[in-house]
Amino acid sequence: MSLAEQALSYVRAISPYQPGKPITELAREMGIPVDSIVKLASNENPLGVSPKAKKAVEAAINGVERYPDQFDLIKAVAERSGVAQGQVVLGNGSNDVLDLVARVFLAPGRSAVFAQHAFAVYPLATLSTGAELIVTPAKNYGHDLEAMRAAIRPDTRIIWIANPNNPTGNFLPYPEVRAFLESVPKDVVVVLDEAYNEYLPPEERADTAAWINDFPNLVVCRTFSKIFGLAGLRVGYALASAEVADLMNRVRQPFNVNNLALAGALAALDDHEFIAESYELNRRGMAQIVAGLQRLGLEYIPSFCNFVTFRAGDGAAVNQKLLQQGVIVRPIGGYGLPEWLRVTIGTEPENARFLEALEKAL
Repeated sequence: MSLAEQALSYVRAISPYQPGKPITELAREMGIPVDSIVKLASNENPLGVSPKAKKAVEAAINGVERYPDQFDLIKAVAERSGVAQGQVVLGNGSNDVLDLVARVFLAPGRSAVFAQHAFAVYPLATLSTGAELIVTPAKNYGHDLEAMRAAIRPDTRIIWIANPNNPTGNFLPYPEVRAFLESVPKDVVVVLDEAYNEYLPPEERADTAAWINDFPNLVVCRTFSKIFGLAGLRVGYALASAEVADLMNRVRQPFNVNNLALAGALAALDDHEFIAESYELNRRGMAQIVAGLQRLGLEYIPSFCNFVTFRAGDGAAVNQKLLQQGVIVRPIGGYGLPEWLRVTIGTEPENARFLEALEKAL
């Protein structure tokens, strides 16, 4: 018997997460110069990092010999969110806090519900605990809350909801989400993943952190990887009841967010000019990409995020032709959408380069 066969069977059964292709990897594979490659695959901020965050990270270099202190960022997030400091849990990216919720509430003999075409980390977090994953059919490529409610079993402990959803960009109006919370048994945790919250039009947003007072089984997760431009530093956080946050902190690795990430995130929170600029760039870029897809006669899913998912026919083949032209987008066959590709909104020249390459690829 091999050493690998000694590993837990449910761990061996997990399919690893496939990230977007790095620029340097494509350069090696295709012999294309790095500076001529456009990456629109991983929903990163095309403006880069906020100037305030960059300055804070550079200053924090002087303290990297010390272990991190999360106090200042927790305090700032709590004040911004209107919750107590004991209700904030920091993570090494929001994926980390998703995993913490799973480790607290899931185990063999328990189950979690998630929607078809939803974020791949939900099944990873679920299956890594030995719990059973219940997948509900998508509704217009997004969450069907009625089907998810009906799928709850006595052994269900978590429901995963991404709003807006990755990789399809769908958005559930918040009155529908709140009505869903009212219908869910109180011993089932509802994880509301709001990684793309800052890209929502202001009129669509809701103060979901305040809902935790009414729904102690609600956990709201957010990230600094998207509009804040700190994907490479890995900072995310969860907002939860004090009881749930305490349990998550018991299984959280000590010092799971490093000094540079803490400093960058703290500064990024207050860089309102950069956030507004990023939002506006995304709004204009979304219109540019959508207009191009319409011109090419391609079906797409209306998106509330910083990406658009569109039907390309043979997704893998079109993706390969884009790669040959130095344009990286995201194939999503692993999400059960082999005919579709997801493209991140970039700068105006990047978007134009993508649309030109896409027309040739088709």
